[in-house]
Amino acid sequence: MYENKTEELPVKTVLACVDTGEFDAEVSIAELAELASTANAEVVGTVIQRRPTYDSATCMGAGRLEELKEQLDVLEAELVIFDHELTGVQVRNIENILDVRVIDRTTLILDIFAQRARTKEGKLQVELAQQKYRLPRLTGMGTALSRLGGGIGTRGPGETKLESDKRHIRRRITYLENELEELKKHRDFSRSRRKKDGVLCAAIVGYTNVGKSTLLNALTDAGVLAENKLFATLDITSRSIELPDGRSVMLIDTVGLIRRLPHDLVEAFKSTLEEAAAADVILNVQDLSSPERVQQAEVTAKLLDELGCGDIPKINVLNKSDAALEPDTVFEDDSTVMISALHHSGFDRLLDMIAKKLPETARRMKLLVPYDKTAFIGRIRQEGKIFSEEYTPEGTMADALVDIKLVNEAKNYT
Repeated sequence: MYENKTEELPVKTVLACVDTGEFDAEVSIAELAELASTANAEVVGTVIQRRPTYDSATCMGAGRLEELKEQLDVLEAELVIFDHELTGVQVRNIENILDVRVIDRTTLILDIFAQRARTKEGKLQVELAQQKYRLPRLTGMGTALSRLGGGIGTRGPGETKLESDKRHIRRRITYLENELEELKKHRDFSRSRRKKDGVLCAAIVGYTNVGKSTLLNALTDAGVLAENKLFATLDITSRSIELPDGRSVMLIDTVGLIRRLPHDLVEAFKSTLEEAAAADVILNVQDLSSPERVQQAEVTAKLLDELGCGDIPKINVLNKSDAALEPDTVFEDDSTVMISALHHSGFDRLLDMIAKKLPETARRMKLLVPYDKTAFIGRIRQEGKIFSEEYTPEGTMADALVDIKLVNEAKNYT
């Protein structure tokens, strides 16, 4: 479980956004506030300026920045987070005007990832994304990237001292990519081994904070961190459960998605998300308590298409049914199930649906096998599973999970 080892005081923060009509600024800045809270920021104000285009030098208009500077003094804020990607020059210019630290949405997300990564692979992926993001911004930001610190936007490599030499960063990027490639080979091997061994897999995907880890914990007692925070889970967790038909399936938790996820971060974590592309079924978890459920589901669907998951069976798992905003407008069908991971409701139907969506690799059958054919019971045991057996005058009566290769032969004893 994640523990914040150094108790940091929340950083008083103002959020800033330029609304050009490119996206819904109100929704986006509300999400930015959640991200900021996750990174231990106390949001004390927001500023949205409507403009036809971004200012190339300062993103927001200079006059509005002067007003923001006065607001910062009154609020005693020490950080401004812009809801856009800023260039190095823009960050430097804005900081010169506001006289406080300035970061952008991408830096904030990278910071949260730096906090949350636990495995070696997760940490490597985060650092790779950070280094790729910083490289083109070195010239404009001068010494700003070399700050020491453990505050928002300076975690990860910045905790030691960010080397501003571009050649050094390029060498570091190459090293990180090589390390990740080795880990990817290992995971590809594990994945192909699972396929060879006939292990069925179900990938749990969805927007960040929809309850994926809570679902995994509820079904498997996995003990995965499940917090009401964005990006609570970064690293892959997999646990096996038994389905009603007797088969086992490996449930794989994946990193949460978010709209306008930084490109470098998508690339860095694609190897993690590729677990979904190799799954036998995908559980697309959605939050019924969120007014943004439909838009969030679209973000997930788009990324799954990009990963080549179009032909994989999918189940829409509508979570938090106990807190649904409009329960009368949501309906279940053969690919949609309503559950509450928190209250463990709807699980029977969900598990039945998973079993039906998975490829038929084995079939549960009641058999009566004559004693002179007892060797067949041994073959079933080797390839499948015997739940119970009873010896009768006519032969062995067995409740068995029969491998698909043996089903036709087994029909002789039904």
